[in-house]
Amino acid sequence: MDIDAIALLQDPVRRRLYEYVVAQGREVGRNEAAEAAGVARTLAAHHLDKLAGAGLLESGSRRLTGRSGPGAGRPAKVYTRARAEWSVSLPARDYLTAAELLAEAAEGAGLDAGLCAAARRRGEALRGPGAPCGGLEEAMAVLAARGYEPHLEGVEGEGGGEGGLPVVRMRNCPFHAVAERFPPLVCGMNLALLEGLLGTDGPVRARMDARPGECCVVVEDSKNNID
Repeated sequence: MDIDAIALLQDPVRRRLYEYVVAQGREVGRNEAAEAAGVARTLAAHHLDKLAGAGLLESGSRRLTGRSGPGAGRPAKVYTRARAEWSVSLPARDYLTAAELLAEAAEGAGLDAGLCAAARRRGEALRGPGAPCGGLEEAMAVLAARGYEPHLEGVEGEGGGEGGLPVVRMRNCPFHAVAERFPPLVCGMNLALLEGLLGTDGPVRARMDARPGECCVVVEDSKNNID
């Protein structure tokens, strides 16, 4: 049951380990996780395996040294966030089916523009009467509060210099399940929502830049991509 898996996160050590693995966006070994959580490796391994057994993490093995062949050492166990979604609703609710039916109807009726306009208005309402987002740091705070799991990343390209231009990418799409079935519709809605939330005439801008396993939208300094 979802509620049993989520209940595992009540343990503070287990929760710290889970949150650390999720925040990295890559495979994490036991030693690294233990150091980050401030616990012994054996205790970290116990809790990480519990989380993997419940389906909250996925586990595998690889050589963390980056070497191969004789002398490279044994593969180490590594963990990443599970791809499955978890939710608890008491009593049971089925909002996903409703969202998928509405998306199917909107796509079939060609209501993409109307949906994006509504999403932009909702983003503006969520932002309130304040000025557009003041910069990437503020944008990350806004996105984190809405569950997007933002992280700053450099982008290679013209004028990027060493490390490239900074953009905010998001490891989580709050609309992932519906976006998988209706990507143009839902990704366009998501972009419009973030345009309204962050503003379109300030120092940051949202634009589409889909990448597997992450949100389809990135946020960057407005001057990074002037048309």
